[in-house]
Amino acid sequence: MDMQPTPRQQALIDKARDLAMDCFEPRAADYDRDARFPFEDYDDLRDAGFLALCVPEEYGGLGADLETYCLVSEQIAQGNASTALSYNMHCLTMLMMGEMADAHEMSDEKRARHAELRAQNFREVVEKGVYYGQPHSEPVEEGETDKVFAVGGRRFGTIADKVEGGYRLNGRKFFVSLADSADYFATPAILNVDGPFIERTLYLKVPRDAEGVTFSGDWDPIGMRATVSRNMELKDVFVPDSGEILPPGVFGGLYLTSAHGPLLFSATFLGVMQRAYSYTLDYLTGGADGAPAKGAVGPVMGNSIADMLFKVEAARALYLRSVSEAKLEPTHEIRQRARAAHVMVQRSVVEVTQEAIRVCGGRALLKQFPLERFLRDAQAASVMRPWTREIATEAAWESALKHARTRNGMGD
Repeated sequence: MDMQPTPRQQALIDKARDLAMDCFEPRAADYDRDARFPFEDYDDLRDAGFLALCVPEEYGGLGADLETYCLVSEQIAQGNASTALSYNMHCLTMLMMGEMADAHEMSDEKRARHAELRAQNFREVVEKGVYYGQPHSEPVEEGETDKVFAVGGRRFGTIADKVEGGYRLNGRKFFVSLADSADYFATPAILNVDGPFIERTLYLKVPRDAEGVTFSGDWDPIGMRATVSRNMELKDVFVPDSGEILPPGVFGGLYLTSAHGPLLFSATFLGVMQRAYSYTLDYLTGGADGAPAKGAVGPVMGNSIADMLFKVEAARALYLRSVSEAKLEPTHEIRQRARAAHVMVQRSVVEVTQEAIRVCGGRALLKQFPLERFLRDAQAASVMRPWTREIATEAAWESALKHARTRNGMGD
């Protein structure tokens, strides 16, 4: 088993690393303090061609697959986790239109139409540098919908009525990363007709400035502050038929069959824990601005440093094993490994960033150093749908028992 990057992947990793350290990291504290979207980071991503990272080469993009995206994203996150997390929304949209749609079963008619529409969308990304948000979360806690999608608690409260030439959308979203900044929002909705639920799922391209789209609410969270994830309301928003990012029914099908789509944003937190570890070493050895080198390191501190390394390497090894399997038919074992990798990252990023502050000492709590930001950003890992820690854990043990019962002839 060869877990080494290909030469092409390594070139993209190196390029992303340079962007992260030279451009993104020096700005990150200001963006975090102001809860301001990192437009300059996105200018750099555009100039580097990274907005087209996951656009197939035949359309003028860099042709990165899911695995390569994850390797690039973990580097970006070491410069600014908020930039990496919002960049995930854009790249996942590209992957869903590209390799994930290619692997999904659909009729010849649907596939031909999708090929035509995605060519236009990809061209706009390559030639104009547009980028996408993904407003998936909906405020069901307020009783706005009882329609429950059986993956990760995903619900549909956004309704699409078919009208001449397109759709009319009505609904509300929250935690909409890239609010007020993305050019388009890849928006799930449910078609307001009778019929099988999955076939009525839509994935539509909503321009930021479309009539009837409004953003509201303050954005002042504990972490991931530069994602600027505000509320979004859709009121009689018209989306033409050409605004179908995926053919009807494909969005629902992908979330039922894809074992790795929800795993993508873990690359951000993998990068956060790696940067926390490397920064801790710099902090202790005189390599961090404002932090003089420590003296001799005793066994208590030394054991903590080693434990951080063990957690980083264990989480990274499991995660990379899992994302390398995205190209395979998802078996029970592959799905379980994806869940395990996801939860391992969720746990480890908090543990490593906490330990970094403890090892470095009280001054590491000061905002002049990035460790407290790493810890705040790490808190988002366990609560992000569709695989919060609770949802992924429940799916893992339920699947384990179901598989064992089937193997032992007990049925469901």
